[in-house]
Order: sequence, then structure tokens, then C-alpha cells
Amino acid sequence: MSRLLQHDTVPPVPAAELTVRSADGSRIHVELHGPEDAPAVVLAHGWTCNTRFWDAQIRDLAADHRVIAYDQRGHGLTPEPAPGGYSTNALADDLEAVLAATLAPGRRAVLTGHSMGGMTVMAAAARPGLREHAAAVLLCSTGSTRLAAEARVLPLRAGALRTRITTAVLGAKAPLGPVNPVSRRILKYATMGAGSAPDRVDACARIVHSCPRRARVEWGHVLAALDLAAGVRELRVPTAVIAGTDDRLTPPVHARAIAAALPVGLGLTELAGMGHMTPVEAPEAVTAKIRELVTRYVATGTAAERKAATAEKEDVA
Repeated sequence: MSRLLQHDTVPPVPAAELTVRSADGSRIHVELHGPEDAPAVVLAHGWTCNTRFWDAQIRDLAADHRVIAYDQRGHGLTPEPAPGGYSTNALADDLEAVLAATLAPGRRAVLTGHSMGGMTVMAAAARPGLREHAAAVLLCSTGSTRLAAEARVLPLRAGALRTRITTAVLGAKAPLGPVNPVSRRILKYATMGAGSAPDRVDACARIVHSCPRRARVEWGHVLAALDLAAGVRELRVPTAVIAGTDDRLTPPVHARAIAAALPVGLGLTELAGMGHMTPVEAPEAVTAKIRELVTRYVATGTAAERKAATAEKEDVA
């Protein structure tokens, strides 16, 4: 039984919480889990989600990693920004602010982004803050462009009509309403694989339905017009990609295009039967990939940094 199914009603208790100020003054809620001096992992969630989306990864990794998770603006405990505060540039600003506030100069981490979180990493690809702190990247169930055109949520043939309706759905102002059997069924169809366990569907439904309507609508407009193809080409750190074969929101065509365009690509893992919510649907696979990247790109460097810091203190003494 997965950690998510064992503990999905009891969120992990962070070692610390802080509020970070982004470039435009927006306040970003950040959670810190695990030992402060352990290898670091940064988790950026997707559209309509929050830090609870990563509970399975946090529970597993926090035992021997410094896990940094934050709520995207307008989600979870991060307030909605001022007018004009919804853009991919703002997402990049927020990520840079979180990295600067939680990682010492030169300290590197594995950055993991799901859906809009992956888009956040791509938007920040050329930023100095990302290049200073990213040892490696994991992109989960995400896309860089043509989201409305490629989405397969609507049972229509690909073309202008499906794209127009999908764009309207992304920016729809109608409330999601309470979590009930009907809303769970709809969410499962749109975002998860057919074999997803009821507990995991319910966990995702509760997270998504808690997203404030304005944030859902505003970010939906941003996603409908997304074009981060240039960001993929600027992501010059080792980057792995994960996608569900049954993802209707960001079908595998996106993951394949990203994997092919990455300057330092580590390959694409396609999870059979999984939908869009891969960190919840397949928590063991996502966590294992994060651990693999940490072992390969962070752990050795962290040990060396500790040894150098200890030697420097001894020299001073």
C-alpha cells in the first residue's frame, strides 16, 4: 500500500514554514521538511493544486532530504496576487525567490515540477537563480506550448473547434462545487487513469476543489496561451521527463517533444495507464526518479560541500 493511501488524511508536518516575497511583492508560502543539511529537493505543484499534492513524496523524501515545497500564487496558503500578477514571468520570479530564500549561495537541488510547476521551471530556465541552484530537473506531466490544441479531455476530433472549446473550459468561471461522486467521476476522467484507486481520486478532488476560483480562471487563461518552447531549449541542466500514457490534459506528445528538445536530456519515462496526476497516481515511480537524480547529481556534491565547509571552519579555528 502506498504512503499516500496510508496517510492521505494526515498531511506531513513541516520542519519550518516561511513567507517569501517575490519580485512584485507577492507573498509565497513555503514549507521546509527534513534535515536542513540533507540533499535538497524543491517541489513545484501544478494548476489548481497545492503543497498537499506532494504528500507522498514529502513523507518518503523528508527522512533523508531537505524537501522544499511551496504554494504557487493564488493556490493553497499563498494569497492571490494583485491585478496583472498572473503570468509565466511571475511564476519564474516566484521560483527564483523561493530558491534564494531556502538555499544558500551555490547550494544545488533537484527541482521537480508537475504540470504548471514544470512550466514554472521552463519559464525560469534562463534565470540566474535557477542556473545557480538547479543540479537537475524532473518534469512531470507537463507541456510547453499548444496545450489547448493537444488536450484530449473533450471527446472531439483534433481541430479548431476542439481547441476553442478547450480554451473556454480552461478559463471557465463556473464554480467546481463540492466534492461528491459526480465531481469525483468528472475529475477522474479528465485528470487520472481509469485504474486510479478511489482514495487517490478523492485526494486529488479535495485538492483541486479547494483552489480559489479566481486563481483557477486566471491561470487557465495563462495556460491556454502558453508558449515556453524557448524555455525548454534554455534548460541547460540534466533533465528527466515523466508522463502518463493516458494523460488527457497534457498528452505524451508534449513530453516527447520536450524530451527531444532538451539540451541535457535524461530521457522520458512513460507510465502505462497513468493520467495527468502522476505524483499521486504513481507516487513510488515519481519518488524513485527524484531519488535517482539526487543520488546522481546532488548527494556527492553536498558531501563535498560539507567537507569543504568543515575544513574551512577548522582553518579559521
